[in-house]
Amino acid sequence: MKKYCISDPLFYSSNPTQLLEKLLHVKTLHEPDFICLRDKKTADYTSLVQALFAMRASFEGTKLYLHTDFLLASQMGFMGVHLPSYLIEDIRSAKALNLEVIFSAHSLEDALRAQDLGADMITISPIFETPNKGKPLGLEKLKEINDKISIKCFALGGIINDEQVRVCEESGVYGFASIRYFVD
Repeated sequence: MKKYCISDPLFYSSNPTQLLEKLLHVKTLHEPDFICLRDKKTADYTSLVQALFAMRASFEGTKLYLHTDFLLASQMGFMGVHLPSYLIEDIRSAKALNLEVIFSAHSLEDALRAQDLGADMITISPIFETPNKGKPLGLEKLKEINDKISIKCFALGGIINDEQVRVCEESGVYGFASIRYFVD
């Protein structure tokens, strides 16, 4: 089961030094296969990106993605981008820049559309109860969506412990994505 860590300034900081310390700790402790640098609050996202890029050798074996900004991901040489649902039409543009694309889907329709546009992977969320994310889709819906698509699928939303990871794995998904699971 693949592990996908998504950063958030609430837990990881918007300070480049502190962010990197926390991500390196996550890398050592959890060995995520993917890390997405996500910070919707900072006015200087580029500084965070540059700091992470400068330390990329320390993250060997982990694919590094940026959130939303596919142009910056391409310019800096990142592996890919994670696009939120409102940027579905940017999938083709990101793919044209040879980026891997993970897309945030919240329904079967989203997942199928992202697949048709060329996304490499999707997250389906929220699976479990999570703050400010509405009613969870649940494990049955996760399995239903996963079974109807041909691209890789990560369960996302409210995954904070190993038991939740285990039941997501039983649904047949490629992996799980989380912010809080990776926070000590």
